[in-house]
Order: sequence, then C-alpha cells, then structure tokens
Amino acid sequence: FDDTSGADQVGLYDKVTVYMEDDDETEVYQIVTTMRQDALHGLISKESPVGKALLGKKAGDRVHIQVNDSYGYYVVVKRIEKTVDDGSEKLRSF
Repeated sequence: FDDTSGADQVGLYDKVTVYMEDDDETEVYQIVTTMRQDALHGLISKESPVGKALLGKKAGDRVHIQVNDSYGYYVVVKRIEKTVDDGSEKLRSF
C-alpha cells in the first residue's frame, strides 16, 4: 500500500468529512496509523474498515464500508482536508 495520495484523494493523516446515509449525520475522521488511532476523537486507523474504505477516495464518492460479514453501510465523502503528521497527535500508551 502506498501512503501517498493525490491532491484530491483521501490519504494518511487527512481529515475527511463524510455523510452517513443511514444516520443522516455528518462525521469528521482523520486517517492515522494504528499507533495513533483514537476512535472517540475521530482518529481512525488506516487498517480499520472505515480507514481502508476511505483511502484513495475523492470528494463526492459514495463509499461502502463493510464492517463485518453481515453488516456494511454507505457514506459519501463531502470534504477532504489535507494534513500531515506533525507529531501533535499523541501516540497511544498501553
């Protein structure tokens, strides 16, 4: 997997605004490495179902997120804010 992304594609550390069709809600996620994930604060691992589904997508894309064998849902990518890892996100402590 290549962590670089096009200027208009979701990449690692980008903040992504998505519209959750089932809930009629908008959420903002930041795609991060597994060590930095913190779902309660919108930090989603690139290895998670949401992270994997969003990487490489563009604003306007409708994306299916398969959570497990029996459940999945659709989101629409509304906005991509390009960011970089500046070290400000705390690493998870175990």
